[in-house]
Amino acid sequence: MSIPDVDVTAVPDDGVLLDVREPDEWQAGHVPGAVHIPLRDLPGRLDDIPDEDPVYVVCKVGGRSAHAAAWLNSIGRSAVNVAGGMESWHAAGRPMTSENGNDPVVA
Repeated sequence: MSIPDVDVTAVPDDGVLLDVREPDEWQAGHVPGAVHIPLRDLPGRLDDIPDEDPVYVVCKVGGRSAHAAAWLNSIGRSAVNVAGGMESWHAAGRPMTSENGNDPVVA
């Protein structure tokens, strides 16, 4: 099964971004307004994902988000993997924030 993916520069500013990284990665730096659901929690938290399609799924480099996007697509959601993950997001200078009061980084 082919997993649709998109370059970080093509993710629309008003797109729904689902971050499937672990809590410590999220706290170090994430996209403002993104929905955070660690990959392991995803099956039990489907109601926390906005109903908008597509959902853009991101992790650190793209592996976990590819698995999440494939699974979401298999259950009837429209999901797109963000190629290169948060490392590419950060390198492209896209907006980031952190919850620890430090400059946002990709962890």
